[in-house]
Amino acid sequence: MARPPLTEEELVARYGPHLNTAPPGGWSADADIDRMVRTHCCFCGQQCGIILKVADDEVVGFEPWYEFPFNEGKLCPKGVKRYLQGNHPDRLLEPLERDPAAPRGFREVSWDHALDRVAREIRRIQAENGKDSFAILNGASLTSEKAYLIGKFARLAIGTSNSDYNGRLCMVSAGHGYNKAFGVDRAPNPWSDIPRADVVFVAGANIAECAPITTSYIWRARDNGARLIVADPRVTPIARTADVFLGLRPGTDSALLGSILHVLVERDWVDHEFVDAHVEGFEEAAAAVAGYTPAWASDVTGVPAARIEEAAEIWGTAASGMILHARGLEHHTSGVDNVSAAINLALATGRIGRPGSGPCMVTGQGNGQGAREHGNKSEQLPGMRRIDDPEARAYISEVWGCTDEELRGKGYSAEEIVWAIDRGEIKGLLSICFNPVVSLPDSNTTRRALEKLEFFAVVDFFLSETAFHADVVLPGSLQEEGEGVVTTLEGRVVKINEAKPPPGNARRDVDIFCDLAGRLGAGRYFPYRDTREIFDELRVASKGGVADYYGMTWERIEEENGIFWPCPEEGHPGTPRLFEDRRFRTPSGRARMVPVAFRPPAEVVDSEYPVWLTTGRVVSQYLSGTQTRRIGPLVKQYPEPLCEIHPRLAREHGIESGDVVRVSSRRGTMTLPATVVSTIRPDTVFIPYHWAGDRAANQLTNPALDPESRIPEFKTCAVRVERVGPGGATVDRRDYETRTGDAPDTGDAPNTAAGGVPGEAPGPATPPGSGT
Repeated sequence: MARPPLTEEELVARYGPHLNTAPPGGWSADADIDRMVRTHCCFCGQQCGIILKVADDEVVGFEPWYEFPFNEGKLCPKGVKRYLQGNHPDRLLEPLERDPAAPRGFREVSWDHALDRVAREIRRIQAENGKDSFAILNGASLTSEKAYLIGKFARLAIGTSNSDYNGRLCMVSAGHGYNKAFGVDRAPNPWSDIPRADVVFVAGANIAECAPITTSYIWRARDNGARLIVADPRVTPIARTADVFLGLRPGTDSALLGSILHVLVERDWVDHEFVDAHVEGFEEAAAAVAGYTPAWASDVTGVPAARIEEAAEIWGTAASGMILHARGLEHHTSGVDNVSAAINLALATGRIGRPGSGPCMVTGQGNGQGAREHGNKSEQLPGMRRIDDPEARAYISEVWGCTDEELRGKGYSAEEIVWAIDRGEIKGLLSICFNPVVSLPDSNTTRRALEKLEFFAVVDFFLSETAFHADVVLPGSLQEEGEGVVTTLEGRVVKINEAKPPPGNARRDVDIFCDLAGRLGAGRYFPYRDTREIFDELRVASKGGVADYYGMTWERIEEENGIFWPCPEEGHPGTPRLFEDRRFRTPSGRARMVPVAFRPPAEVVDSEYPVWLTTGRVVSQYLSGTQTRRIGPLVKQYPEPLCEIHPRLAREHGIESGDVVRVSSRRGTMTLPATVVSTIRPDTVFIPYHWAGDRAANQLTNPALDPESRIPEFKTCAVRVERVGPGGATVDRRDYETRTGDAPDTGDAPNTAAGGVPGEAPGPATPPGSGT
């Protein structure tokens, strides 16, 4: 069983996270720079351009890359300090095998021993339990070549249907919504369109902390006279100068957006010419919100009716406009519906296919766009093809030289893989670039499930909290220790260049998987001599698909500072703005408006758990924190999770800033410092999710899933808050205690569900025995 060989405290003491605070040789080192490598940041979906400074095969610093058009040299705190992970004392340098008798809980073994054991265990488990009893969990921060390779590896080397990725926790609801509306899963506009908009509507996106460089695009729009609308339970930094702030109750997004559509229809702020010529489903979508008056929506969302009407007027009467949305809209059991409701506002007003107009998803992970395009999702094949499409299966079978049967079928999503492990259905797991103990909801259940595995192998460059459970750990590579492509949140494909080799006896991820494929008897499918050969096959595999890369080459991508897909043939300029011809990839060729009926969250507040919890990021940390919790300056900026609580709620519980509070849900309990702020709803608390163990916010969150996208409901659950006692002054609170603006005017409306509104959609998927 995959139980950690030592206590978590002992493993942390041995393997980290420890803090690296200086580059090789220290800050005063006078290194002779060998080369300057143009590449991209390893963190969020913006993939900002950066120049890495390399000396003696170590990244020792960076320079701004002013010529790269997206960020023009600008970087956020994570980008500035990213290189401090390269020479980190926690780097894994040798393969490890779990051994409770070893002083460190793991012992070093040879690559042959480690890979032979992984291959042997895969064959044993599948021989005893069937092909799908072994699963893969992988990450969206991998290059597209790695994502493509791992998707192929899962199907042809292991032969399992159960391969999914941590983008399931990020972008999948957005992808489903855009596929429904347009037949394409990509932001339709380049970010250069944002300054051309007359109104920018930011819905559920903490732009300044989660996509900081995007802030400059919004400021440019503001400089050009654009109005700004922000919808969020918190007055995020981007909301502080909004013309209209909509401080909605968590989980009520579709009610708010549906009410705005109601006002657009009622006051005839609809582009009838566009709708009549290019849209289907308008009448049905309008009928679905016929009862969604601002007064009704105010009761549901807590947003004053007049403010909803004001937002609708700004949006409806502008000549152009863009809606930017992120996890605040998507991390719900109604996430797909929420995205559809946002898209409906754009389509009703003709805001698509032209400069300054469009709905755009703000991709969270480094290659969250590219990874899902080429086979990282359980239901997809390369080129964003559906695995249940017979033509797609036939084409990919021909490219790969395999049979249709070998492609397998649709498997479980990431959370469902953990449930299947917990049930005993899945017995073995291979994971790369994924830390589910921290990043999946209800982390106590995730930990319990991992301990039931008969065999667990991990490929990573740090020993994450999930890897504490591993039987075998294979030391892999950082982004700058290989090459390939990634796709940015705009749909721009950019080149990652190798700056240095992996240290010690670590290996490039692609080499690990190709070697392992050979040991599993599938080497004929993985004959690649280098990553370029993988990319060239990816190009062919994507040809004719929605995400068509066929016309791209590494050279073109670098020369042109990236190419927007689709790019169907060499010489094609790429497609920065989709749908300029008003032709959509739907059966009718029209865009679709989807009827959306408000559904309350899977779990609502009550007398036992009377407070809403919402979770999210802070600017100095990234995802589960496996990388950023090891970079000293980033940890210093925000050293521990804080519970943001409104002064009114704090007074009710006798809480002051710095006090220790206990936050409890039906799934777990955590204690942490409180910070009293006036920038959150009085009925809601916020906790960032980047920490592990007893500081993990996902001890509390609800694993209920969206019925379509299978994304968990991270953004909404019911909790209670109690003061435990005074705390120490250990937290650098940045600007948290200087937020002195007025509390958001959210009202005190009751937690009304969708009572009296017809057409309520089916409820969300919930884990067996969850009681939620």
